[in-house]
Amino acid sequence: MYTPAITGTGVFTPSLIITNAELVEAFNAYADRTNAKNAEAIEAGEMDALAHSSEEFILKASGINQRYVMDKTGVLDPDIMYPQLRQRSDDEPSIMAEMALDAAHKALKQAGRTAADVDLVICAASNLERAYPAVAIEIQQLLGCPGFAFDMNVACSSATFGIQAAADMVRSGSVRSALVVNPEICSGHLEWRDRDCHFIFGDVATATLIERKEDVRGAHFEILSTRCATLFSNNIRNNNGYLRRSRPDGVKDRRDMQFMQNGRKVFKEVLPMVSKHIAGHMADNDIANTDLKRLWLHQANKAMNDFIGKKVLGRTPEPGEQPNILQDYANTSSAGSIIAFSQHSGDLSVGDLGLICSFGAGYSVGSVILRREG
Repeated sequence: MYTPAITGTGVFTPSLIITNAELVEAFNAYADRTNAKNAEAIEAGEMDALAHSSEEFILKASGINQRYVMDKTGVLDPDIMYPQLRQRSDDEPSIMAEMALDAAHKALKQAGRTAADVDLVICAASNLERAYPAVAIEIQQLLGCPGFAFDMNVACSSATFGIQAAADMVRSGSVRSALVVNPEICSGHLEWRDRDCHFIFGDVATATLIERKEDVRGAHFEILSTRCATLFSNNIRNNNGYLRRSRPDGVKDRRDMQFMQNGRKVFKEVLPMVSKHIAGHMADNDIANTDLKRLWLHQANKAMNDFIGKKVLGRTPEPGEQPNILQDYANTSSAGSIIAFSQHSGDLSVGDLGLICSFGAGYSVGSVILRREG
């Protein structure tokens, strides 16, 4: 058995930003147009008027100030309200592969490795732009990696589940190194016309390189333990899929074909599940909350992270102990905890312990306990 270690991470950040002010202006214009179009039905009580959004509402509900996106023109057009991405031919790199490639090169550079050193590529994301061929295999080919590749989807927990799968294969000896990439174009499945969620998501791609500890060339994080858990729930759901056209009204513009959630139930049910999961994982590895130097949590909502941080540490986290990046990136699904880790781990000292945790639809929760080495 070998010891797996994280030796490099990379983040691809889109060049376009949508601020809360821009988002509110577009949504309110859409709401006004919709209300004017349906004025008679609203007056008759047959439908409710759409309420305006506001910057204050968004910040209070989420802690988000802005989000990076692959396209903002379509999202901010009240007549469109979704990203408009260029149609690519089958001979061109897909947009997800292109994003992942950028993050992967950064992770490899940090680790002092080349694509030829990678035996396995896992593309783990909440949405994949096609059913097949696997986006992971396309990324493998574009990078020039030997070995094999596959896609996986566990929604917002995809990164930590991917890290566990990669770490297990490194540990068993079936691969020497693995690259877990998380290209997330969350703007594509967000319903920008829904006031309750139109501010939640952003786009990004992350990459994590995992190797045998004996092969490591520099500073790294030893993976001490990984743990995953799932519990079925409909409270976060997207009904889009390849059988859509086979069902009555399947191709209509239906609300359930985009991101949907029952936010209050998610908050009430997921937070205890995550807190218990982390506490159990730490206890089984004889790690006290006083031993933990850093928590890199899924970046869905500031209130959720504050709750979990307080539960895990037994007190309100000090600045830096539980870094948030969602104020700038918004919720980037599986990539959020990896962005936090990539941007807020270099200052830890040798021997310091940290924990990556992601959670979301499924329900699913994954955690990775790390120790700084080298």
